[in-house]
Amino acid sequence: MNLAASTAASTARWHDRALSSEERADALLAEMTLPEKLAQLVGVWVGASDEGGDVAPHQHDMEEPPDLDDLLPSGLGQLTRPFGTAPVDPALGALSLARSQQRIAAANRFGIPALAHEECLAGFAAWGATAYPVPLSWGATFDPDLIRRMAQAIGRDMRAVGVHQGLAPVLDVVRDARWGRVEETIGEDPYLVGTVATAYVQGLEAAGIVATLKHFAGYSASRAGRNLAPVGMGPRERADVILPPFEMAVREGRPRSVMHAYTDTDGIPSAADEALLTGLLRDTWGFEGTVVADYFGIAFLKVLHGVAGDWAEAAALALAGGVDVELPTVKTFGEPLLRAVEDGTVPEALVDRALRRVLVQKAQLGLLDQDWDAVPAVLAGRPLEDPQALRGSVDLDRPENRALAREIAEQAVVLLRNDGTLPLRGPRRIALIGPNADTPTSVLGCYAFPVHVGSAHPEVPLGIELPTLYEALASEFPGSEIRTAAGASVDGPDTSGFAEALETARWAEVVILALGDRAGLFGRGTSGEGCDVETLQLPGVQQQLLDVLLDTGRPVVPVLLAGRPYALGRAATEAAALVQTFFPGEAGTEAIAAVLSGRTNPSGRLPVSIPARPAVQPATYLAARLAGRSEVSSTDPTAAFGFGHGLGYTTFDWTDLEVERAVATTDGELGLAFTLSNTGARSGSETVQLYLHDPVASVVQPVQRLIGYRRITLDAGERARVRVRVPADLASFTGRDGRRIVEPGELELRVAASSTDARLTATVRLDGPVRVLDHTRRLHADIRST
Repeated sequence: MNLAASTAASTARWHDRALSSEERADALLAEMTLPEKLAQLVGVWVGASDEGGDVAPHQHDMEEPPDLDDLLPSGLGQLTRPFGTAPVDPALGALSLARSQQRIAAANRFGIPALAHEECLAGFAAWGATAYPVPLSWGATFDPDLIRRMAQAIGRDMRAVGVHQGLAPVLDVVRDARWGRVEETIGEDPYLVGTVATAYVQGLEAAGIVATLKHFAGYSASRAGRNLAPVGMGPRERADVILPPFEMAVREGRPRSVMHAYTDTDGIPSAADEALLTGLLRDTWGFEGTVVADYFGIAFLKVLHGVAGDWAEAAALALAGGVDVELPTVKTFGEPLLRAVEDGTVPEALVDRALRRVLVQKAQLGLLDQDWDAVPAVLAGRPLEDPQALRGSVDLDRPENRALAREIAEQAVVLLRNDGTLPLRGPRRIALIGPNADTPTSVLGCYAFPVHVGSAHPEVPLGIELPTLYEALASEFPGSEIRTAAGASVDGPDTSGFAEALETARWAEVVILALGDRAGLFGRGTSGEGCDVETLQLPGVQQQLLDVLLDTGRPVVPVLLAGRPYALGRAATEAAALVQTFFPGEAGTEAIAAVLSGRTNPSGRLPVSIPARPAVQPATYLAARLAGRSEVSSTDPTAAFGFGHGLGYTTFDWTDLEVERAVATTDGELGLAFTLSNTGARSGSETVQLYLHDPVASVVQPVQRLIGYRRITLDAGERARVRVRVPADLASFTGRDGRRIVEPGELELRVAASSTDARLTATVRLDGPVRVLDHTRRLHADIRST
């Protein structure tokens, strides 16, 4: 910026921190030309320089990279994934981003830098950053407080290197486990998804990072579980299953951004759905942040959905619908939108509406402050003249991060079955068999940096320590001899390794069988974005390997490192024990080893049902009566292990049920209490799950649905009195006229260890008139222990 411009800017109202962010945005907007306005509504996909120089536009399949020299004089709204595009040393990446921000601010007449965003689905998606467990593991913890801590740690690392926005969390509710992105979800229940995702939002926002809810809305309900396929659900399923997690997160997490879904629902693409993005999200729920496009999602209105005839029409539909920012790079919001506004096809007021939201957010982030400094916290006060002196000086995987990743992984391990074989008591000979026995990346999902980006750079080290399951077991059982045999690959047809696996199994006292997935993108893995499957049979020949090992008569303990639930055939009833994990992150194998040895008492609970048969999808626990087993259908969708299931190494008794408030009005509150006792020999955690059953309603209801939960840890012999208060609002559903209502009548409150294991049941009643609710209704039961 030249001296004259700098002097003029020094007195500009948009620099005045005494004004509100809205007043500052309005002042700046009034001074901008149309090209300057549009420049703030687009991103550019870049990669940071590993030498500390400026970022460079990223070459990708969808578009030719733009020329920054042509773009920057008008300004730039966002920088897309400077750390998450190629491996870069964190310190040099931070320096590269800082220098690029200085260049961006100097090139436009207002001195406005860009907002930098990154993926952070299971940790900051940057080289050398902590790889936490995937969101499906977050759901398995049933512990929002723990996930809030993780999100805050992720946010601190991102903010420290100059990032402003994180593209997480995913609030899609699993409707069909064949979908490749199940690993990115939190589970199949909207209340679990909502509470855990809201905690993540709160943690990320507390660290100063703009949290982004995605994918709004219905992405996970695509037909046949296919990525980007159309969504065929009705308005009631959308209102009662898909939308509640987003509503909770908006109300209680106060995120500053939302990303639209790629999909169309009943023919209306989310990117052009004004009723969804404006009417519901903003006008009803009161969301005030920015709506950003999923990558290339606006262009998809033309090339995939066929609702726009050209790029300008696609831009107009998205802008009118309520999308504010085009990501990942400039396309439709550039020259096509400029021409459409200039010729009067698109009102400039729509541009101003989106721009105001963007500028308010930049003001909130300090990007409109006159003393804004491009140098991030990790480089503050350090000499920057010699970039190579900075290499290796920024640690994004500190010991406290790793300890937190391990804590989450340990709480997320689900013990499905156990005949007493676990915990292992110092076996002399352990056979460790399976395709995931000695593979470092078997613990990572598709958005973990070593998989998402690092796989394209095999010459670059992983950047973080990823002990294999073999290494973790060798450390956990130093007195045992451990022999390994792959037996098969994750997804290949070759069975020639079975012979070695059988020989190894017969030698051993116990067999640990490491099965599951290989994360990847668009068909390059068995789980991940674009890695959808036709059935829930284990990939490749893993089921055959499992069966032949069961035939040996040796105790077989399958350990699943997977991104989705799989049918396990005979193992569901014949395995000595079954251990389920969902891509448990960089400390995942250590967590598994600790559970196998008994050093950790497993406490994870299933966030998704484990099917008994591989070809009965879509099927989740959240289903109506007709969705269950019946005499009029030859298929049986009954799960082998239901939602919420999980065992431990101690036992709990649930006794002394007292229904304290058996009758309430439709605007009142029900209440009950019971005693939870640890009757085992060691400390342990039980997850109290509260389900509501509505036997008669004006529209079809699921047999039961989760309305509350709480993890309670008790020492051996300890007991607690648990009190539950249930607002009548939690019995609400979308009625025949599309309004949310609470009806009078009898209900069951099921206090349960899982969706298939109700321990205590209270019959209660709501009296009074049908009551209509809105978005201000109560969302939570109060579950407390004393």
